[in-house]
Amino acid sequence: MSTISLSNVGVRVAVDGRPDPKVLLQDITLNLTERRIGVVGANGSGKSTLLRLINGLVPPSSGTVTVNGSDTVRKVRAVRQQVGFVFTDPLSQLVMPTGREDVELSLRRSVRNGAERREKADSALGRFGLLPLADQSIYELSGGERQLMALAAVLAVNPSVLVLDEPSTLLDLRNRELLRRTLSGLEQQIVMSTHDLDLALDMDRVLVIEAGRVVFDGRPADAVDAYRSLCATGLAAP
Repeated sequence: MSTISLSNVGVRVAVDGRPDPKVLLQDITLNLTERRIGVVGANGSGKSTLLRLINGLVPPSSGTVTVNGSDTVRKVRAVRQQVGFVFTDPLSQLVMPTGREDVELSLRRSVRNGAERREKADSALGRFGLLPLADQSIYELSGGERQLMALAAVLAVNPSVLVLDEPSTLLDLRNRELLRRTLSGLEQQIVMSTHDLDLALDMDRVLVIEAGRVVFDGRPADAVDAYRSLCATGLAAP
């Protein structure tokens, strides 16, 4: 299993009109080795920033982040070969006209032969029952279908770590359950932010983020209870 380590990490960004930078994350020290790790918290709490640190989309302003010993700033290419990232909005990462072309694009570096690349793309799409939609324009697909296409494209290259930022937001119940079953059967280490507390309960470990800090880190049921209590106090939005 992969090891993701964050040591004394902080993230600050400049904001126009403000003399001091805005603090997005602060004092984050974690060693993530579990197979399934959930991240819950209110909108704006820092969940997405935490996830984007893992594949170098966001660099730490202080401290260090490593994936299997590779620093996400100094060895970002090596990190991104190991970490697949699925965005909340699939149109942020589906860049080709059709899902099939997008999956094939993700395979272009690792699979040189065109016929083999098409075969592997079909296998990745078939895993989600997406072959009948493979040649449709991504703009003709539902939000849930686009999300599954994006997940298929990421998994096609077999990363060792899969990071998902609110993956069930656009899914109906049927596709949510498909996502849930798929994630449970994957070999990859998974780090996933979610507002779906049932999905969080499927994890092995859950972090609760509030105001840029980890305020709870533990077993899923205990973490969900802690988050519900936090919401009830009015410190976080439900």
